[in-house]
Amino acid sequence: MIEIMPAARLGEGYRRAVTEVFIDGFGTDLAYFSDDPGKLVDALAHMLVLDVFHVGLIDGQPASIVALTDGGQLSVRHDGAVLRKHLGLIKGTIADVMFKKEFQKAFVPPRPRMASLEFVSTAHRFRGRGAASAVLRHLLALPQYDEYVLEDISDINAPALHLYKKLGFTEYKRKKVNHTKRTGINFYVSMHLSQV
Repeated sequence: MIEIMPAARLGEGYRRAVTEVFIDGFGTDLAYFSDDPGKLVDALAHMLVLDVFHVGLIDGQPASIVALTDGGQLSVRHDGAVLRKHLGLIKGTIADVMFKKEFQKAFVPPRPRMASLEFVSTAHRFRGRGAASAVLRHLLALPQYDEYVLEDISDINAPALHLYKKLGFTEYKRKKVNHTKRTGINFYVSMHLSQV
């Protein structure tokens, strides 16, 4: 059975475990900064805003995470000094600049009854057990929202795109990337679901 809990209710004692799930999902995107998952967890654990993350637990262990915001709220807030401490002066400074550019802005303009779903990730050891699907279905059933967006999904992330389509999301935007040779990603796809 998958239990869904707000990360804030789980508390600070779960911060590292939640960040490990984050790194399982996005560690390859962050490999420039370190190919050591433990080092990335050390560097990034401080920045997850637990108030907006929801966690799917399997046997009491964080299996999947999803941040839910109004589009204007931040789901991550980083401290450049902490990044430099764990990643070194040069890579920590680059991470600070990059994260400010990528994460310190609204993903979409906030609208009433709209939610932005961000940083959907599942721990490697729990993949294929329905954890991400369970968290997303839980969030899609919240009564205060009837419109949802998912921004910047890599076009090569076939499992995620398949899951979102299965849940009723449709593509509404594609953004060409400049790093195709390095990452293999051609586009970032944005998806929308209206329950009106």
